[in-house]
Amino acid sequence: MRTPIIAGNWKMYKTPQEAVDFVNALKEPLKSLTAAERVVCPPYVALPGVAEALKDSEIAVGAQDAHWEEEGAYTSQIAPGMLAGLVKYVIIGHSETRQYQGVTDEMVNRKLKAALRHGLRPIVAVGESLEINEAGQTRDFVANQIRAAFDGVPADDLAQIVVAYEPIWAIGTGKSASGEQANTIIGAVRATLAELYGEAHAEQMRIQYGGSVKPENMAEFMSQPHIDGALVGGASLKVDSFVALVRIAIEAKGLS
Repeated sequence: MRTPIIAGNWKMYKTPQEAVDFVNALKEPLKSLTAAERVVCPPYVALPGVAEALKDSEIAVGAQDAHWEEEGAYTSQIAPGMLAGLVKYVIIGHSETRQYQGVTDEMVNRKLKAALRHGLRPIVAVGESLEINEAGQTRDFVANQIRAAFDGVPADDLAQIVVAYEPIWAIGTGKSASGEQANTIIGAVRATLAELYGEAHAEQMRIQYGGSVKPENMAEFMSQPHIDGALVGGASLKVDSFVALVRIAIEAKGLS
């Protein structure tokens, strides 16, 4: 069975001190919940403190993005080499970076390859707008995002990559796809990966759902066969809710 992975994307929340206090409060209640992988993705400025606080913990640290270049005149950007040794995971292609920073499918591909070169584990985010969803084009759109992101990525690297399906219309809106809807699209993502790499590789890859995930609906998503975890925004900012998400994921997969 694929190990569930629950990743908290903190976005632009928590100061460095708040972040350290938060993970220190998180360590004890998560200590026994080892059947799922647990990841926190703080803002860049909080990464050193969080990494230090979690160095003797099994909770992994992730970054929210990385550039594809090794260095250069890219004001505000972070190179993957700057993250190596500090984090285990990095989110690539989140819809907010696509929307607000102009990140394209081609850039996602370059970021993904750069992250892999530096030993980082990418969480590659894909998802459709409400307009595309209502037009019935979700499967084709998301499949094309997957093909573009993985172009030129060798099969040997797949074990290091997680995919997150996040319908844009469900992020931070309080709306969410149903478990069945999410499972259908994630199944289509897995089928696309099977076309690219073969069924055996596709079956081993972990694919998360994201978009207004909370303890109240987590079991609905995690009980679906294709869904291997969650990329969580708002609900990851409170200790009790994040711990509940991890616990529910483990229980829903029959791993408790």
